[in-house]
Amino acid sequence: MEYAAARKFMVDGQLRPNKVTDPGIPTAMGRLPRHSFVPAAHRARAHADADVPLPGGRAMMQPMVLARLVQALSVRLGEAALVVGAATGYAAALLADLAGHVVALDCDAALVAAARAALADTAVEMVEGPLAEGWAAGGPYDLIFIDGLIGHVPDALVAQLAEGGRLAAAIEDHGASRLGIGRRSGTGFGVDLFADCEAVRLPGFDRPRTFTF
Repeated sequence: MEYAAARKFMVDGQLRPNKVTDPGIPTAMGRLPRHSFVPAAHRARAHADADVPLPGGRAMMQPMVLARLVQALSVRLGEAALVVGAATGYAAALLADLAGHVVALDCDAALVAAARAALADTAVEMVEGPLAEGWAAGGPYDLIFIDGLIGHVPDALVAQLAEGGRLAAAIEDHGASRLGIGRRSGTGFGVDLFADCEAVRLPGFDRPRTFTF
């Protein structure tokens, strides 16, 4: 009952007042046991309006930022989805609730093990590997959700999007962190940045250095 009340407060106090207008997202987040994806030492903070620390310097994205990014994807039931940097699996579980089958990728063996335990009764396939390489074996994907802050979108991930596929992430933009949504059209891919945010950086996504004299 305590966790159910905390989820309701999270939905009513953080999501609904912050432009989360897709009714499916608050409904799904209101029933998903967010605390089950948080280490025991931090479960009191599971529903707070802040990132939740995870092992290895990682973090669970704060509820409002996650909800805004997922909403930007315009998820439809039956779409194929990939979550990159899935950590303990909460965002993957949310997308599975909205879309169906999800491939969730992380590079940290301990987080992958925790996610597999938390996702045991969901339609999520948890895999381990380098984040920036994606998971081509499960593609092409209609949706790619990057669960953390990145310096750039790697070509390997764009290549795994289906025609018209969408990618959502928190992206560094001239020293700031902003929410972004991108779409693949033919060989082209562009990203629109739409809101400032706070998010913890994912490993392996530094922007490539350009040559200078």
